Amino acid sequence: MTPDKRPGVLLDVDGTLLDTNYLQVLAWWQAFRDTGHDEVSMADCHRSIGIASEELVVHLLGDAADDVSEAKTRRYEPLRELVAAFPRVDELLAACRERGLAVVLATSGEESDLEWMVPAIGGEDVVDGATTSADVESAKPAPDLLQTAVADHGLDPRRTVAVGDTVWDVRAARDAGLPCIALTCGGISRAELEAAGADEVYDTPADLLDHLDDSLIGKAARG
Repeated sequence: MTPDKRPGVLLDVDGTLLDTNYLQVLAWWQAFRDTGHDEVSMADCHRSIGIASEELVVHLLGDAADDVSEAKTRRYEPLRELVAAFPRVDELLAACRERGLAVVLATSGEESDLEWMVPAIGGEDVVDGATTSADVESAKPAPDLLQTAVADHGLDPRRTVAVGDTVWDVRAARDAGLPCIALTCGGISRAELEAAGADEVYDTPADLLDHLDDSLIGKAARG
């Protein structure tokens, strides 16, 4: 281990720890329609979840459109009461911490989102910190978010694992030089996640927890 550096796990939140991807899809689809972009389908939105908001709009429209992101924020607000964590997420976070890993959230969401995200995942006592889109100029799929999380939280990149649920999470991890575990609970298939470069794929946080000691996370904890 690098002196004074800790092993860690960098966790995406939406679609990985929280069952929110389809709520996000609905809000984005409504936002595109609200702003006159009826050509954008729900499937288009789903395939783009995991990209930070501004980049997502450019990805789907080919150009920036601030009104879409603003409309999405409005549409998502009433859906937040439906947000739920995947089963056993709190146990997974605690198990990582018990194994000596720093537990860091790495989300393309806004810093203010942490106020409700952390309680929703039961992370008040086990999350060591978070890196959000506010901390970088380019969020996922750029590697900046993960690289910044490693640097800011004093993590050993040789013993730090990224966990996400989309091909964009996987690409960000690969470009950041980090091993990546992907989960299919966000709605992206095992085949697509593996094709994107995921080192390991599990179904849900509970599935990962059941195999934790044999996973890349377990190996990082053991050194």
